Amino acid sequence: MLRITVLASHNVPQARFWSCMRRDWENDPLPVIETVETKLGYPCFVKPANLGSSVGVSKARHRNELIGAINIAAQYDRKIIIEEHIDARELEVSILGNDEPIASLPGEIIPVQEFYDYEAKYLNGLTQLEIPAKLPSGTITRVRELAVKVFKVLDCAGLARVDFFLRKTNGDILVNEINTMPGFTQFSMFPKLWEATGIGYQELLDRLIDLAIERHRDKSRSQTCFRTTD
Repeated sequence: MLRITVLASHNVPQARFWSCMRRDWENDPLPVIETVETKLGYPCFVKPANLGSSVGVSKARHRNELIGAINIAAQYDRKIIIEEHIDARELEVSILGNDEPIASLPGEIIPVQEFYDYEAKYLNGLTQLEIPAKLPSGTITRVRELAVKVFKVLDCAGLARVDFFLRKTNGDILVNEINTMPGFTQFSMFPKLWEATGIGYQELLDRLIDLAIERHRDKSRSQTCFRTTD
């Protein structure tokens, strides 16, 4: 949730969102429901604020589904995020670096289910990956630049994967989320994107080790204690 707020303060384009605390939902759910319906409407997505792999994420098309979706998300986190639904293509960009990060070519997720949930990511094996994504050159440049901006704004280090929505109606690029420790499974986009960009798996591991050493050396320059003079 903090990441979303920080990105918003730096004018990074995102989907409209709202959040509530689990205790507020449990104490009085009606104001939460009415706020979601007023601010976002249906359909919308409900998710735990601090979780990955789409665990606890649900799509709500009406009030009854919203109630169920919030109850599911509340099982996993004390803070719940509700976001507007966007009819969009889903893009991902891998980032590598510390203070001078670089971005991979973007890839596209093409799920066969209604949205890219846990089952689609890890279980059924039906989701298609378009690597690199088939996009106009200007869109590719913009999404890579925006991925680097997100990485720098959040002061990330080493690696990350930035996920985007490409709105189908007008081509707007919106940041969905950043994953600061992307996976390396056989389904994972992070190494696949770098391979398509020209950095193979072994070189990728070598670079990550070098980046970790570089960041450790930089942190080691900082004092870790403070003494006052009498």
